[in-house]
Amino acid sequence: MNHLGEERMLPGLSIGLALGKARSVYKADLDIALAELGVTASQVGALLLLSHGNTHSSVEVSRLLDVDSGFVARVIERLESKRLVRRARDSEDRRVVNLALTGTGREVAERAAEIVPAVLNRRLSAFDGPEFVTFCRLLGKLLDQ
Repeated sequence: MNHLGEERMLPGLSIGLALGKARSVYKADLDIALAELGVTASQVGALLLLSHGNTHSSVEVSRLLDVDSGFVARVIERLESKRLVRRARDSEDRRVVNLALTGTGREVAERAAEIVPAVLNRRLSAFDGPEFVTFCRLLGKLLDQ
């Protein structure tokens, strides 16, 4: 079923533009909230993944965040320059570079883990409980295709 036609592609009516704007607004809110930690919305995903032990390489970060490896390389370089992340060659496979949080990186990730849901909760506060459940279900349905 086609839900959209040319008449729905006008600014203000386009679901694609609305999705993009929602992401931009969320990212801007997150950048403001994370400024006190010295990290950005673009960097916090990698920090949080590393803090949970879900990943140890740039390739894994790229895959889990669904972003290209060049973007992740730049993010890791920035985090390394801020002394939040360190790189080390894998002891078993010298071709692999493992990532780990520094002590400061762990502290920043812990604080970011409190800030991120607070920012989302502020944006989602207009939804009541059932609306939130429906919103999550519909987003999941959209992403599953």
